[in-house]
Amino acid sequence: MASYDLIVIGTGPGGYVAAIRAAQLGLKVGVVEKRATHGGTCLNVGCIPSKALLYASELFEEAGHSFAGMGIGVGAPKLDLAAMQGFKDKGVDGNVKGVEFLLKKNKIDVHFGTGKILGAGKVEVTANADGAVQVLETKNILIATGSDVAQLPGVTIDEQRIVSSTGALTLSQVPAKLLVVGAGVIGLELGSVWRRLGAEVTVVEYLDRILPGMDNEVAKSFQRILSKQGFAFKLGTKVTGVDASGKTLRVNVEAAAGGSPETLEADVVLVAIGRVAYTGGLGLAEIGVATDKRGRVEVDAHYKSSVDGIYAIGDVIAGPMLAHKAEDEGVAVAEILAGKAGHVNYDVIPGVVYTFPEVASVGKTEEELKEAGIAYT
Repeated sequence: MASYDLIVIGTGPGGYVAAIRAAQLGLKVGVVEKRATHGGTCLNVGCIPSKALLYASELFEEAGHSFAGMGIGVGAPKLDLAAMQGFKDKGVDGNVKGVEFLLKKNKIDVHFGTGKILGAGKVEVTANADGAVQVLETKNILIATGSDVAQLPGVTIDEQRIVSSTGALTLSQVPAKLLVVGAGVIGLELGSVWRRLGAEVTVVEYLDRILPGMDNEVAKSFQRILSKQGFAFKLGTKVTGVDASGKTLRVNVEAAAGGSPETLEADVVLVAIGRVAYTGGLGLAEIGVATDKRGRVEVDAHYKSSVDGIYAIGDVIAGPMLAHKAEDEGVAVAEILAGKAGHVNYDVIPGVVYTFPEVASVGKTEEELKEAGIAYT
């Protein structure tokens, strides 16, 4: 039975950074990862592959629309989507191998399998390879299991025609019509990728604005820019179902406040209505770890849960679901466990939409300041 100072469940940005920092500070560390690769959603099916496609698709669009005006004659660019996907995969592979190298360099034990917390100080791991079960003993446990795609009631994601962000990153052909459900960061970024490559993109959003949480004035200006680029928006609209029985998807929508139903057609529907904390199978309820109504682990200022010796960071706790936020929390909790003063200043964590133009913010919005009654200039 292996014994550690810290076991980290999940090797996404928060988990692997916490593990590495803890090891650097002299703790004996082990990690548990259910995927075959490290890096979590961000490196495998999130930040990194999406940015690769955003970069490649932007170059494709520039070659077809901007180069001639700058005196660069290349003719009409030809899309080789398989090669573009290969470019994306190469970037993902390089990043994943980089994390693997860093864990090895810092002498961190890796256990590939599904982790379950049996209680303070004990983590059961069911190995991916052969199903063998072992129990790891540790002084502290860090939950860094990230998040999963939020499901849209009445709509079944098959990752073929009705896709989440994961499926939208691996489409084998450009859809003639793409309908995006959700006008948040993920929907607008991936919508941008496929619009640049030739898709007709319609975004359906339940609220009456895009980018909830972003400054309202900025969001309005950004929407005008996207509309000029070819995006179509249906705001204040909800999706009530998708009929996938025919060759073309028939998407049923109606006004969020209620009204006459309407049917939109699409070749691919991207469900991008957000993400939810991933805590399934960890055994939290059985051992008394408190969670909020959204399933997130409740922690104090030092990331400690309601059970001594069990901590949590990243997407499984409250706050923006951002990789760099999880990384900062990972460093902080590692330093706290090592007897130092780990701290995260949540007022200076930036958020970025990697479209063209990019949209970024840091700190509170004007609307938030007004609501809180805080004076500003």
